[in-house]
Amino acid sequence: MADNELTHDTRRQKTGPSYRVGIITASDKGSRGEREDTSGPLIREIAAAAGYTVESYLILPDEQALLEAEMKRICDSGLADLILTTGGTGFSPRDRTPEATLAVAERLAPGIAEAMRMQSMAITKRAMLSRGVAAIRGSTLIVNLPGSPRAVRENLAFIIGELQHGLDILTGRDGECAAS
Repeated sequence: MADNELTHDTRRQKTGPSYRVGIITASDKGSRGEREDTSGPLIREIAAAAGYTVESYLILPDEQALLEAEMKRICDSGLADLILTTGGTGFSPRDRTPEATLAVAERLAPGIAEAMRMQSMAITKRAMLSRGVAAIRGSTLIVNLPGSPRAVRENLAFIIGELQHGLDILTGRDGECAAS
């Protein structure tokens, strides 16, 4: 996506209601301070430019139980309308973000992950190796993004414009079905 397209999408987003975002980076090295997290701050930048309010940002080790607990805490406390995760979606035995997301999910939103993989496949065939998922818990949408900054930018830029409509429906702000 060209920079001017991202700018156009973010300008459109700023006119709608602001949604609250929680960002979780899954990284053993990042959580120990051995590697700088560049994907989480990039998510913050893109989300803020699109009119979202970043409420939390946390780096956790690739521990499924910790990831599940943080997702549950954010969702069940109503702290965010959207959780964007980065990392832990590959084939490494420690990559457990999709499993953590599925464990806390009440409903799945497979079209989001399918769309990201489809878009990424036009860039690299390795996109087929992403195991990211999207799911709903309560009135919070959880979306797993890849761990690399380049893949975060490509994927989030592709979906960010449409997420607002999904959040409008999920939270009842569009007048269709109110969240219960």
